[in-house]
Amino acid sequence: MRFENETHLDRENRAIEKFVSMFSLTYKKLGDNDIDFQLFKNERLIGFVEVKGRHKNLAEAYPLPVAIRKISKLQGEYGPRLNPIIIWACHDGIIYGKLMKLKGNIEEGGRPPRPQAKNDQELMAYYTAQEDLHHAEY
Repeated sequence: MRFENETHLDRENRAIEKFVSMFSLTYKKLGDNDIDFQLFKNERLIGFVEVKGRHKNLAEAYPLPVAIRKISKLQGEYGPRLNPIIIWACHDGIIYGKLMKLKGNIEEGGRPPRPQAKNDQELMAYYTAQEDLHHAEY
């Protein structure tokens, strides 16, 4: 069962629009069960992005969570040669970084389980503030 709603998609779109505007890039949305976006520079594929919603302001966003299955898909299927990037979409801006440069901790976590949800409790990576994580306000 998919729990993504229009609010989630709006937050995701706002985040990717902010990111690509900062670097003069374009993007393409991928399928429902895929990584979120492909990135292009001058019509050439240069990377992949996963956008994670973070229901906090930038100042309170850490530690930043992401499911290990998302990390695996982001770097495993597309490889480090195509710049896997994670963006956390906060209320007042984005936090972003190149996956292969980030250092985090792995532990069981997630969100409180919901009926019919398969991935609410799973192995997660948590990232604290670090040099390779960057912030941009909306």
